[in-house]
Amino acid sequence: MAAAKIKKGDNVVVLSGKDKGRTGTVRQVMPKEGKIVVEGINVAARHRKPSQANPQGGIDRFEAPMPISKVAVADPKDGKPTRVRFEEKDGKKVRVAVKSGETIDG
Repeated sequence: MAAAKIKKGDNVVVLSGKDKGRTGTVRQVMPKEGKIVVEGINVAARHRKPSQANPQGGIDRFEAPMPISKVAVADPKDGKPTRVRFEEKDGKKVRVAVKSGETIDG
């Protein structure tokens, strides 16, 4: 299996859809489903009927998973979308932004 290019805690830019151009932090990655959850992005609303657990009912808002192909890692230098490559630095495999050449993980 290939190494993960997007990880939890990364800053990402949405490439398409209703939130195109917005940035957020990755909350969860689901590699088997090919989905990702980004903080404050792709917010869905579910209308809930009152129940014993939730007597008030109301509208429940949450971040819905979105396809991982719809986001790109934000370049650490300027925040624009970039691809990621792997390089070996000091005997460690690190992720590097293709656009600026900056290291993504310390």
